[in-house]
Amino acid sequence: MAISIDPRLAELLGHDHELPPVSPERFSRAALLQRFAQPPQWQPDVDVEKWFRAPDPVHAAVLVPLVMRDRASVLLTQRTAHLKKHAGQISFPGGRMESTDADAVAAALREAHEEVGLAPQRVEVLGSLPTYTTGTGFIVTPVVGLIAPREGEHLSLSLQPDPGEVDEAFEVPLDFLMDPRHHQRRALDFSGTSLEFFSMPWSSEAGKEYFIWGATAAMLRNLYRFLAA
Repeated sequence: MAISIDPRLAELLGHDHELPPVSPERFSRAALLQRFAQPPQWQPDVDVEKWFRAPDPVHAAVLVPLVMRDRASVLLTQRTAHLKKHAGQISFPGGRMESTDADAVAAALREAHEEVGLAPQRVEVLGSLPTYTTGTGFIVTPVVGLIAPREGEHLSLSLQPDPGEVDEAFEVPLDFLMDPRHHQRRALDFSGTSLEFFSMPWSSEAGKEYFIWGATAAMLRNLYRFLAA
């Protein structure tokens, strides 16, 4: 189901100020490896969007790329405005699984390579989070991986985004995204039904605002729950 309403205009229900941020100590490579090797007991906040009605869902995978800088970050993309689905939205690199993909990890790495030019060998895969089912009929497996920047490599990571799909690839500090004070709860009225979702607006040092919302924000929220547990 496509939603044409601007999510920035959705009613702001509030934030989760009572929840603690994830300690930056948990963002190190060693801590992340241990967390995925010995995952805690936890529950995702959202795993199926309540407006999901698709009779024949499609399996997909996304890469959640954690860039291991002095201040760890998450690599995200802004989709081009001309796409038929999710045009202009912010998302993880990823897409539907193909018959040639061995598994969700292979699909996520392939899609990241196709969309932003990220070579699969640059990604140290940690594991996967629980699947997330979108209202548009995709059962998405978020695959979490680490990227170590090369010497002298700045924010671009030497990426080559596909101009047919990706308008921009950018990074958001992981500590910002793992702080619930930045997690907005919002609601849209769609045909008389209240559709609630998370959003995480972020502004770059250059002053450009990126409105992270919907499935991407929900999967980041689930990553928060996983790392905070």
